[in-house]
Amino acid sequence: MATCVRLTLFCVLTFVARAADDVVATAVAYAKAHPQGDVPASFVATDYQGDLRDLPIGVFDSGVGGLTVLEAIKAHDRHHNLTGEDGADGVPDFAGERFVYFGDQANMPYGNYSAVGRTGFLRELILRDALFLLGRRQASGDKPPVKAIVIACNTATAYGLEDIRAAVKSWGIPIIVIGVVEAGAQGLAETADGAQGGVAVLATVGTCASNAYPKAIAKVTGRPVRQLGSASLAAAIEGDPSVKTPIRDIIRADVGAFLKSAAADGAAPIDTLMLGCTHYPLVADEITAAFAYWREQPAADGRKLYAKLVVPQLKQVNPAAWTAEALWRSLHAAKMMAVAKTTSGDQFYISIPNPQWKGVSLAADGTLAYEYKYGRSEGQIGREDTINVPMTADKLPGATAGLVRDKLPLTWRSLQGAR
Repeated sequence: MATCVRLTLFCVLTFVARAADDVVATAVAYAKAHPQGDVPASFVATDYQGDLRDLPIGVFDSGVGGLTVLEAIKAHDRHHNLTGEDGADGVPDFAGERFVYFGDQANMPYGNYSAVGRTGFLRELILRDALFLLGRRQASGDKPPVKAIVIACNTATAYGLEDIRAAVKSWGIPIIVIGVVEAGAQGLAETADGAQGGVAVLATVGTCASNAYPKAIAKVTGRPVRQLGSASLAAAIEGDPSVKTPIRDIIRADVGAFLKSAAADGAAPIDTLMLGCTHYPLVADEITAAFAYWREQPAADGRKLYAKLVVPQLKQVNPAAWTAEALWRSLHAAKMMAVAKTTSGDQFYISIPNPQWKGVSLAADGTLAYEYKYGRSEGQIGREDTINVPMTADKLPGATAGLVRDKLPLTWRSLQGAR
């Protein structure tokens, strides 16, 4: 009987592993079968032969949150541009580079797919994002291939980093792949400054479900980690019309519930916040204010229940800055920094629903209907129920545009000049 149980468990685990491998294998085979890059989810194989140094850097996210990572890359200045030595020289480290940004807004938020049992489809979406950056095909003409891919999305990093690296290896192309989770954990370790208290990871529900941050942080430090997963904050920042609650109220309610649970469990005092969603740096001040509010909020008997749970001066770790450093270290080590001066600007793309795709279902506001969006399964890597089009400043929702304009000035300037 025990042998049967072990064999059954072995079969189940083998099936799960095989299913996981199939997502990557399908994407790998599909792209290899289309070396001319003439279909969705493919690239021109010959683009990755020869000198790649002057190709742009690709950055993708499930929406516009990854623009915070792009801003951090553009502003990064920790090295001398001529010698590569440590120390700012007043010139951004990536001043000679250009970028291609993609936000898969039609399919966001990525954090919700795992909650409805669609992890396989999420992984397929993430591989499609990478293939879009690698390829030239998009709805209104050509785009350049890229020499590096930055996964500027915590959920996409958690569920797709190893998939993309495996696919790149199978394709035999020398592409650098960087994810924000590893970089954020490294940043936590390098900037601890003696802090040894609890770390609160603020992220989407999907990122929290993956346990990517606790695992990554455990590799570099033994500090206790507690996660706060929000189901709606990223979408609210994105300007999703289905989210009616104001951003400040979402944050305050999420933080309140988080602290109540932490206090009940006797959690260690929290002294560091990890902004584990790329959207969250846009509302970092509001997040800090919410923790301060609950720290001082008295209960009915006058006691401040969370005064000892939250330190007065919370430290924030923004993985975006550390992603920029990880990107620089990788490109510099591989001798893949740009060498030619370019007058070409950055390019920005965003996905939108494709009403011409057979079977697609749209909501009243023109977005993908919820049941359709979260009812899809993997196995159709070339599907085109969404299409990718140039993103310009005027296509951003008003509130989102204001956040980008006010808090991401370098990216806003680049976005305004995008075609």
